[in-house]
Order: sequence, then structure tokens, then C-alpha cells
Amino acid sequence: MSSTTRIARLAVPVGLLCAIAGAAGAQTPQRPAQPRPAAPAPVQAQQQPAQPAAPAQQGGALQGQQAQTGPLIVNVKAEPSQTEWTKVCGKDPANNAEICYTTRDFVSDQGQPVLATAVYDVKGAQSQKVVRFLMPLGLLLKPGIRFAVDQSSPLAGTYTICFPNGCFAETVGLKDDLVAAMKKGTNINVSVQNQVGREVTFVVPLAGFAKAFDGAPIDPKVLEEQQKRLQDELEKRSEELRKRLEQSNAGGAAAPAAGGTPAPAAAGQPPRQ
Repeated sequence: MSSTTRIARLAVPVGLLCAIAGAAGAQTPQRPAQPRPAAPAPVQAQQQPAQPAAPAQQGGALQGQQAQTGPLIVNVKAEPSQTEWTKVCGKDPANNAEICYTTRDFVSDQGQPVLATAVYDVKGAQSQKVVRFLMPLGLLLKPGIRFAVDQSSPLAGTYTICFPNGCFAETVGLKDDLVAAMKKGTNINVSVQNQVGREVTFVVPLAGFAKAFDGAPIDPKVLEEQQKRLQDELEKRSEELRKRLEQSNAGGAAAPAAGGTPAPAAAGQPPRQ
């Protein structure tokens, strides 16, 4: 078993990352199993630029086409019920190593889960640092990911495994200077390609990362309470979304009675891996 696999099994981040690893039978030190939170939304459900108006000239049409194929920036924000970055530590008895990870979940402006980030610090005979991202569905896997702190040179990351509600991508062997840059930086820019090959960059805020990474690990009881709040919030949002969909469907069914003809729903593209 590789050291990376041990990390995945012994130290699973909270929130979204916990849901994915839980599906694989992972175990987290000092933490009971938690219910599975909502899945990250497919990347095409995230922020999209406004559709350009139909141009009157050929030049305008070209600009409109470029607007739909050029890079897309998605600004995410911290999960509201997770008030700060969380540091969790545990032991790997087989290798007499201590594994700590600092993690946080992120959502869209509409509060939908988007991605999660975790930085692992393994101290033992095979000490190393690893960054892992839980990415949404609907992305091309073969190109992998690229991530950079602010305007620094990007590093490559590869996808390791996918589940019905997200895919892990990671980079093993982080240098200390990169972790130091994360502590001082403003954002991590995570670039991927969507189903049509369009570049999408998630802008992940780093505020509070340094304090958590250098600080003491969270108390297990506090961690459990934090996870419960997160789960309750996700269930609340899921219920609100269900009610809105029901109201929308009911309204659409009633529209023909008033003499109108409802417009056909746009066909969505199912995520593929």
C-alpha cells in the first residue's frame, strides 16, 4: 500500500471530502461516521456568464462565440456553517507517523457545494505534504488539474478516484515554500477543463489557512458538532431546493390552463468522466 493510499484511508477531511472517502470505506481517527452531505454540483451548474445578445454583424458573432469558449472564472466562498479552516490530526500506528490535515469546504453564491480542499502534513519515516481537492463532476479527467497560489507558477495535479458525488485530485510532495506561500497568499486558483474543453478556474480563498495549519488540531467533540451543523445546513438547503422545484413544476403545469404554451425545458448534458 502506497503512502498516499494510507493518507486517504487514515485521514479523511470533514464535510464534502468526508462524504466521498466515506463511500470508499475510509476511516477517520477520533471521529464517528457522519451522514453523507449533498454532492457537489456539476461544474456547468456553477457561475456562467450572461448569454450575449444576438449580434447584428459577423464580427459581433465571432465575439459572442469567443465569450462562450474562453476561460471561465468561478469564485467560490467558504461553507457558512464551517466558520474557519479545520485542522484534524491522527496517528498511523503501522508507520508510527502523525497525519494532520487542514481542510475547508466551499460553495457557490447560491450556497451549493462546489469543492473542498485539504492540505496533509505527514510526519514520520516518510514525511511529506500533500494537497487534495474534491472536484465537482462534469470535468475532463485526462488533463488533470493545475493550481497556483495567486500569480505564482502553477503545479500539476492528477485525478486519483471518482465517486457518484465527486472526484479526488491531488499533488504529492509539496515543497515547504509552497505551503509558506499558501499561508501568506490570498487565493488558490484551481484550473480544470469542462466537458467541452473550456478552461474553468475555481478561485479558492485562503483567509485563515495559516492560523489553522500552524495551530492546534480541533477537539474531536467540537469537530463532531461542526459536522452536525454542516449536515443540518445541507439537509435544510436540499429541502428548500426540493420545495422550489415542486412549486416550479406545479406552476408550469398550470400555465396551459391560462391559454399559454410553456416553452420546452433546455436539455441538460449529463456529467461524464
